[in-house]
Amino acid sequence: MTNSARSNSMQADSSSKARVVKVWDPVVRSFHWLLVLAFAGAWGLGEWGPNQMTWHFYFGYTIGGLVVIRLIWGLIGPRPARFTSFIYGPNATLRYLRHLPTRNASHWPGHNPLGAWSVFAMLGLLILQVLTGLTSDPQDFINVGPWAQYVPDSISQSLSPNVHETISSVLLIVVCLHIAAVLYYRFWKRENLIKPMITGKKIVKED
Repeated sequence: MTNSARSNSMQADSSSKARVVKVWDPVVRSFHWLLVLAFAGAWGLGEWGPNQMTWHFYFGYTIGGLVVIRLIWGLIGPRPARFTSFIYGPNATLRYLRHLPTRNASHWPGHNPLGAWSVFAMLGLLILQVLTGLTSDPQDFINVGPWAQYVPDSISQSLSPNVHETISSVLLIVVCLHIAAVLYYRFWKRENLIKPMITGKKIVKED
């Protein structure tokens, strides 16, 4: 289905028939919920964990592995999971945003343009977060990233730790915006986005 077709589907009136389709495969659903747990663990330990952050590193490795799997699945997975199925330009995104305040559920077949941009933003931030964690050397002789020895000291001892901490704050903001969007869709647009990420099935309007 092209981006134009999706836009037409989103703008369909309330009389359009709707059907339940299988959208999210087990890999996408598992990635989503495991990432929730791993990010919560890594962020919590980074903020309030012990001085020796072994478990913070373990959660970081988990996040890195999950991101690699998602990148591969975005190339070879089922159509709704592939990046090519939810790459939207500015025009398609603006058309979608114009209808965002309405109370009609869009029942978009996959990631809508707003969700697609958030996916790419979050993946990009997570990649940077993992890389800066791996190359970070806070000079405490304990929590040294395994790749710190392969980069200049100016990066491992200053740039990486500072950027790592900054990205952590930005990611927390993105996560909060994501939760706010889910709640907005649930209570304002009357569309449940959580259940499809559990069952894989989603209501989609027929064109």
